[in-house]
Amino acid sequence: MTTMTEASVREFKMPDVGEGLTEAEILKWYVQAGDTVTDGQVVCEVETAKAAVELPIPYDGVVRELRFPEGTTVDVGTAIISVDVAGGAPAAPETPAGASEASAASDASEAPEKKPEGRQPVLVGYGVAASSTKRRPRKGPEVPVQQASVAIQTELNGHGPATTSPAATVQPRPLAKPPVRKLAKDLGVDLTTVTPSGPDGIITREDVHAAATPAEAPAPEPAVTQAPVSAAAAPTASYDAARETRVPVKGVRKATAAAMVGSAFTAPHVTEFVTVDVTRTLKLVEELKQDKDLQGLRVNPLLLIAKALLVAIKRNPDINASWDEANQEIVLKHYVNLGIAAATPRGLIVPNIKDAHTKTLPQLAESLGELVATAKEGRTSPAAMQGGTVTITNVGVFGVDTGTPILPPGEAAILAVGAIKLQPWVHKGKVKPRQVTTLALSFDHRLVDGELGSKVLADVAAVLEQPKKLITWA
Repeated sequence: MTTMTEASVREFKMPDVGEGLTEAEILKWYVQAGDTVTDGQVVCEVETAKAAVELPIPYDGVVRELRFPEGTTVDVGTAIISVDVAGGAPAAPETPAGASEASAASDASEAPEKKPEGRQPVLVGYGVAASSTKRRPRKGPEVPVQQASVAIQTELNGHGPATTSPAATVQPRPLAKPPVRKLAKDLGVDLTTVTPSGPDGIITREDVHAAATPAEAPAPEPAVTQAPVSAAAAPTASYDAARETRVPVKGVRKATAAAMVGSAFTAPHVTEFVTVDVTRTLKLVEELKQDKDLQGLRVNPLLLIAKALLVAIKRNPDINASWDEANQEIVLKHYVNLGIAAATPRGLIVPNIKDAHTKTLPQLAESLGELVATAKEGRTSPAAMQGGTVTITNVGVFGVDTGTPILPPGEAAILAVGAIKLQPWVHKGKVKPRQVTTLALSFDHRLVDGELGSKVLADVAAVLEQPKKLITWA
């Protein structure tokens, strides 16, 4: 029978598909053991702390093993799939990872002369051929280690060959596991005085507790006894599955929660508000939808709001900055990576449009459409969510007036856009129904003072009220 050499097996490890990620959850496998794969073929989909990503295999071969089932969170650098790059015979039955490791160690120590030339030590999870597996026989309790210790000590003391006479002067060391020894130390119990009750004379935790508790007359038992419940277990004990649902916090939602807490308690937030008449902006949106240069592109109020913010940043460039805590420096950015907050089934993500300040209105519309579509499909790449400099969050789509947004980590400002509603408004000296919205700008007060923040917000409002400023200010 042809056997597979370890040299023909390649391991594909969980990569860091984003900057600084430490783990990812396997969402779906697209291959199974025995399938043939080619270089570049997508074998699985994983969810990182930033997004869902498809992973391609970097070589040709036959899938030998999927190391983890779907739904498992795996550390970056851990092998998740093994492939026989030689495309040889099917893999032999495998043993559990722990047994494989033990077998490999046993083979190396007991039968090195039988190992095939050039064969490497068996890796965890690979297993070994049944014919080469040898286990070292366990020593039974009839040959205690202490006996050998007594013999060695006796010879070192110059008393000749050791005997197993009860008159030996060296006392055997009590048998106990490290946690039990620590417990005994904490309770002030001398293990040499404890009577063991475990197998092969091993002292158990119960033995130590019994030795630490003075003998007392048994107290009458209460009518109803109940096992003590630890503080950590209490919530689980009271959990009613019929009335509550518990959802593990992981992936994108976990990363978002950590980032928001870090931002909220690191950057001193200030939020300013302005209510603005956007009737002319909505009219311009309708006109742009008929423009042949924008046919097939995403044209909506958010597009013009994004353009208005970019114009405001151009007029007030110091708002586009970040705080370097380590070097105690303000980092002014000469580019704008415009983030757009997007709600997805996996949680809130903030992908950004790279170099948005260089884009024309049609290019900005195209980038915005791609960003939103990709986010809704859950295919946003980690790279698309890195390097943002300023963000827009459109809470108006949920019908709310506005909010006080929390800054994405590393950014100096975020603009919240509220719902656009028909309201009574004083226009040219008369009260008329106008389309009105409320904008909120949150900023890091270490970087942005009240004057700068107010200027940026006022400029955005001015452009949305008089869209022709997109021409005069751009």
